[in-house]
Amino acid sequence: MQYKDYYQILGVKKGSSQGEIKSAYRKLAKKYHPDANPNNKEAEERFKSINEAYEVLGDEEKRKKYDQFASGYNFEHGSNFDPSQFGFGGYSSSNRGDFSDFFNTIFGSGNVHMQDLFGGFSQGGCRGCSPKGQDVETKIDITLKDAYQGITKNISIKMGSQKKSVSVKIPSGILPGKKIKLKGQGKNGGDLYLKVNIVESKDFELKGLDLYTVLDLTPWEAAFGVEVIVPTLTGKVKVKVPANMQPDGKIKISKKGYKDLKGEAGDLYIKTRIINPPTLTNEEIQLYEKLREVSQFQPRN
Repeated sequence: MQYKDYYQILGVKKGSSQGEIKSAYRKLAKKYHPDANPNNKEAEERFKSINEAYEVLGDEEKRKKYDQFASGYNFEHGSNFDPSQFGFGGYSSSNRGDFSDFFNTIFGSGNVHMQDLFGGFSQGGCRGCSPKGQDVETKIDITLKDAYQGITKNISIKMGSQKKSVSVKIPSGILPGKKIKLKGQGKNGGDLYLKVNIVESKDFELKGLDLYTVLDLTPWEAAFGVEVIVPTLTGKVKVKVPANMQPDGKIKISKKGYKDLKGEAGDLYIKTRIINPPTLTNEEIQLYEKLREVSQFQPRN
């Protein structure tokens, strides 16, 4: 379940007065009201979030419970957590359907553990919780393209005898071996570290920031030169292969390699491979025989 930062939703600080909270709510509610944004689903969802946030922060009792829960576990906006690990047993059908599962779980009438949970907080943690969180490190596999472009992934992490689902944002340009830190997502509120592994690509080999790919050529293409289309991480490009290209030749395309977190780009290197036809037609056999007769090239001399 995703933790909701009601203060961030209303754009107010945690120490804001009720007057400041009410003023912020009115301003946002007017801006995102459905009447002012007809057929706008995004505005409609934002309006629901604003109302939910004010339902909590505008009520002194709900706000107190919400603040206790947030401070006790050091949650951040968007963090995921398993309600069952924090004493929540679910919510009843009396919960309001226009509010999120997070609201209904925390404030729903069916939550029999609410009093124990909020009554057990102390400055250092909560009753029944481990006094110190444990950091967890694991590996996350991503494709080269996803690493280059950036992606948000939902992954399942095993912590002891339990599995935990987390959502992680992979930044564009991350390199193999780098670690992504998810604060509070480890064991008992510790941090979760995800070590990035970029799985092998069928099209490219990554070396530092440079990319290497292989281009197959026929003997006559290698001899006379040819224009071909080759893939890159940003799409296909046209490349001119010069005449007399040798096996294991190399063509460099500047700044078409991998781009890191700082925006530094490597180069793309195209390695050539000359492939002979597996079978020959009668006409091709005659041409090869003619070539053998007239050619003065001696590769073994």
